[in-house]
Amino acid sequence: MCLAAIALDAHPRYGLVIAANRDEFHARVAQPAHWWNHGVLAGRDEAGGGTWFGMTRNGRWALVTNFREGIPRDPAAPSRGALVLEALQSTQSPLECAAHFAVDGSRYHGFNLLVGDLSPRCAYVSNRASGARAIAPGLIGLSNHLLEAPWPKVTQSKSRLAAALAGDADLIESVFALLADRTPAPAASLPSTGVSEQWERVLSPAFIVTPSYGTRCSTVVVADRNGDVRFIERSFDAGGTMTGEAAFEFGVQETQTP
Repeated sequence: MCLAAIALDAHPRYGLVIAANRDEFHARVAQPAHWWNHGVLAGRDEAGGGTWFGMTRNGRWALVTNFREGIPRDPAAPSRGALVLEALQSTQSPLECAAHFAVDGSRYHGFNLLVGDLSPRCAYVSNRASGARAIAPGLIGLSNHLLEAPWPKVTQSKSRLAAALAGDADLIESVFALLADRTPAPAASLPSTGVSEQWERVLSPAFIVTPSYGTRCSTVVVADRNGDVRFIERSFDAGGTMTGEAAFEFGVQETQTP
């Protein structure tokens, strides 16, 4: 993932709402969201074998974003997509799981990881920050810097998610609409992350379109307080045209982890 806006226990009906965009090179082969053999619902990155975002049948969820810092890649570093799979399969609480990655995260390129369940509990860890921390109920935003870094697309997405939660329109379509925003940020508000100013501008919208790199999929998850989950992923080509949708509904029997 490269953008996530999440509502934790912030709506009378829905205990969890996740809006997330995955940005990636179009040449990197991936499968759309599907049920894996071991009870994980996620897309699959064919290059690294992991995933960027997933859920399990018991309501566990996890997502990862890269930390943009403009430094050369280490070809021997493990795929950050493996972090999501490990978090989904862990029997530890979200905070204990995040703390594990705080100790073991140095082998990876820069990452941010969120892991949670439908209780709702959520924890955050980055190997570009110190330690893991529990996340309080409310709205949170994450992109390719530390949690809640005030990048324009983070603050705007959170604001639009709040409006969607308070509005009368279809919630899922309202959330997809905020993920579809292609408006670049003004030059004065661009972050400085080690790439050129031109690329900072290209990467500044919620939804990115370039011939080689851009938003590959948008995912919306809503889970009500009875444990009923809707997970919808929409895929896009290099021109930003939707090429498919994978939609799933399932009931969570156990919403708690230890």
